[in-house]
Amino acid sequence: MRRHWLSLSIMFVALCGPGAMAQTCKPALADTDLVAAGKLQMSINPTLPPQQFVDEKGELQGLNVDLMKEVAHRLCIPLEFIRMDFPPMIPALTASRFDGIDTGMFWTEERSKIAYTVPYAQQTISIAIAKGAALKPTDVAALAGHMAGVEVNSYQERWLRGADKEQVAKGAKSIDILTFKTATDVLAALRAGQVEVAVLIDQTAKEIQRRGLIEITATGLGGAPTTMMFRNRAVAEKVAATLTAMKADGSYDKLFDHYDLTKSPDSTFAIRGPGPK
Repeated sequence: MRRHWLSLSIMFVALCGPGAMAQTCKPALADTDLVAAGKLQMSINPTLPPQQFVDEKGELQGLNVDLMKEVAHRLCIPLEFIRMDFPPMIPALTASRFDGIDTGMFWTEERSKIAYTVPYAQQTISIAIAKGAALKPTDVAALAGHMAGVEVNSYQERWLRGADKEQVAKGAKSIDILTFKTATDVLAALRAGQVEVAVLIDQTAKEIQRRGLIEITATGLGGAPTTMMFRNRAVAEKVAATLTAMKADGSYDKLFDHYDLTKSPDSTFAIRGPGPK
């Protein structure tokens, strides 16, 4: 499967390189709608395989990378990825540091009021342990009284804290929740024994388990759409329309099938939520 990912990435790089857009089409995004004229800038946190990751050559790979490259190709606009950790992404977006966020973030009503969100996939949460660990929690209730690591300011953290609050209200012990900057840091803490379990998005947990580094004990928890986020409505609308076209011609499904990720049940894509006031 990894070879298929890399082959697919090479194909999309070829499609989206400067030569592929050498004035054979007219850019669909106005310079006035972009942070930097003539290019679409998207932030990404490449620590979540197979959604986005860095290969052995230091190159960005993954579904979200290839998906956005194809969107930019169809919009006839050069694409620039800005690598950064997740916590500062939304503040940087609202400060107009770049045009959008393409990192597989969960959609929430709160986020839909901060910027223009375009849900495009589905995702759930897994609980994982280090290989051979004695504790094998099969649901979030089994985490009471134990140390759990989770990525800070993420949907996973919000979900975990919400579940913990409900359990404590019913008389259970609280979960000792430790937060980390990235999923990579969460996994490092798990393997070092700093936490007993890791709370991760499903597809990342499955990929790390495939590598033999962890064991998933519970999956399919807290399901929600994943979304892109944009500072400008016109850009968000153009991206949504492009995703709809990709769904119609089968290229959207082909990408998701290659990466074995969960597709959106929708046949059309659009901004969800009111956006900023």
